[in-house]
Amino acid sequence: MNAVQALRENGSAASVSAQPSLRECVSRVVRRYLRDLGDHPAEDLHALVLHEVEAPLFAEVLRHCDGNQSRAAAALGINRSTLRKKLKQYGLS
Repeated sequence: MNAVQALRENGSAASVSAQPSLRECVSRVVRRYLRDLGDHPAEDLHALVLHEVEAPLFAEVLRHCDGNQSRAAAALGINRSTLRKKLKQYGLS
């Protein structure tokens, strides 16, 4: 089983039950965000979540890979040119 399969099945690569899974964390935060909106309509929620999640995801993976964009792109499952484009988009290059 690779790390992606472990994440999908267990919620974490190490399968540590004491920590909430990424899915649980996202669910909790989105639920709180929607609750805090109250009667205001939620607009562009998908784009908002992607924008908020992608930047720290790319930064942390790049840090984990010691700045090696080829390794980071492989870890993310995206093309290196796509990673470079996204890093520039988020001011991380």
